Amino acid sequence: MNSAVSTQLADQPLAEDDRVALTKEALKRSFLDNLFYMQGKFPVLATAYDYYMALSYAVRDRMLQRWNSTASAYTQQGSRTVAYLSAEFLMGPYLGNNLINLGIHDTARQAVAELGLDLDELLRQEDEPGLGNGGLGRLAACFIDSLATLQVPCMGYGIRYEYGIFHQEIVDGWQVERTDKWLRFGNPWEIVRPEWAAEVKFGGHTERYTDEQGGCARAGCRRAWSMACRTTRRYSAIASIPPIRCACGGPRRPSRSTSQCSTAATTGAP
Repeated sequence: MNSAVSTQLADQPLAEDDRVALTKEALKRSFLDNLFYMQGKFPVLATAYDYYMALSYAVRDRMLQRWNSTASAYTQQGSRTVAYLSAEFLMGPYLGNNLINLGIHDTARQAVAELGLDLDELLRQEDEPGLGNGGLGRLAACFIDSLATLQVPCMGYGIRYEYGIFHQEIVDGWQVERTDKWLRFGNPWEIVRPEWAAEVKFGGHTERYTDEQGGCARAGCRRAWSMACRTTRRYSAIASIPPIRCACGGPRRPSRSTSQCSTAATTGAP
């Protein structure tokens, strides 16, 4: 982008407009637009999950407007940001929480009711990430929400587990752990950032050898390229970096098209 244009755009405030207004009519308009343009459906053919996705995108647009506006202000002011690292962030369902955070839970209920839908039924369509490995993820979720409530600039960095979190079932009074494929239908709250890919090194060994300069140590390690994704939540974001591997199991540099590769672990970034 031309530097003059870039500078001019950076100086423009990211003001709210009618497309992301919090009124009932604006929500209804966004809902119907997303149903048609994002889900490719019209009401006669739409399922309950289509309606959930349409409302989620409408809410996400409003979250992103505020997130980008806040991030722009922090960038211009040179604000310091708290970086919180946790292996897990068990945030719970997103749609209902974000409706409450935006202060439009009742407004959204009225909007979808006028369209002949029940908000509680739409909220039940969301696949909630399963249980983690202990209290770490719940503590991290509370901490990151507290920072956002206090308006402290913050970013949570974690791991986007594809299979590392489990779904709990009770069979004959005993807990049974099942694989939780919570990403199988996609996640409207995630934004993939392939341009922020990074090399991740792990494992390895050391070797002692001697050259003309004396004794040296050499370390070997495995390498994988990771792609960042951002999860839209509150006025901060949950970020994580997952290794990306080819179907053959070898690492590769991620590209815009990753249809032939599977994500081995994670998500997130600003």
